[in-house]
Amino acid sequence: MQVKRLYGHLPSCLIGLEACGGAHYWLRVFKAMGHDVRIIAPQFVKTYVKSNKNDSVDAEAICEAVQCPTMRFVPAKSVEQQDIQSLYRIRSQLVARRTAQSNQIRGLLLEYGIVVPQGISYIRKSIPQILEDAENALTGLFRELLRDLYDEMVHLDKRSVC
Repeated sequence: MQVKRLYGHLPSCLIGLEACGGAHYWLRVFKAMGHDVRIIAPQFVKTYVKSNKNDSVDAEAICEAVQCPTMRFVPAKSVEQQDIQSLYRIRSQLVARRTAQSNQIRGLLLEYGIVVPQGISYIRKSIPQILEDAENALTGLFRELLRDLYDEMVHLDKRSVC
């Protein structure tokens, strides 16, 4: 809130921001106050840093970089673009977690001599059959653990589709 109050009382000016978490939010806030705001990629700011990295030195580098006539700036993202990016990142993480879960299941089953081929579809098909097979020498504890891992994978499977 202090930042908003400070910049809200300043006359319109050029504000340079280094691209980072929150940069697009602050860009929208400052633009709404009438400021000219530009976001600079960190690798472009880095060339203007003159000594050991700290907040003061970074601020000075951003001030110099934002005034460079040939500087390339990061395009501003709308809230809708950020929503889409968030959705993509979350879905990618869910798919990665689901893949890790299926690999863990396959690896644990291998320790009991049960081979399940690679691929989510094989896990989906095989695990219910493996759990029902009373002759495969899996212990009660491991069956319970396997059921939990499988249920979690199914949950991740459903969430990654949405």
